[in-house]
Amino acid sequence: MRRRRMPCKFPAAPSYSQDGVNCMERNRKEKESGVLSTVAELFDLPADVVAGLPRLEMVGSRQLYLEHHTGILAYSQEQIDANTSAGVLRVKGERLTLLAMTGEELRIGGRIDAVEWVR
Repeated sequence: MRRRRMPCKFPAAPSYSQDGVNCMERNRKEKESGVLSTVAELFDLPADVVAGLPRLEMVGSRQLYLEHHTGILAYSQEQIDANTSAGVLRVKGERLTLLAMTGEELRIGGRIDAVEWVR
């Protein structure tokens, strides 16, 4: 006799199996994303702004503007690593400099060759 799998939202009995943990994690993420999208709609804001996700803007290959960083991890003329809630943003290039930095905003200048996420 084949066992029928119960849908994730209605478990037959409480368990601590990996499937149950994955199910709880998925339900929690669905609930959080629902709250964020509701708040974003209510105030007519983009969901990424409400979630505090980093925002990048590049001006050619000469400047990079980053919002919502949480600090500088490494700094040299060839590489700058900035910490964000989404991971580490690594900027590689030549003659890189910090043009401006506040608690949440960062502007990098120089010749930018690569921008990558390091997780």
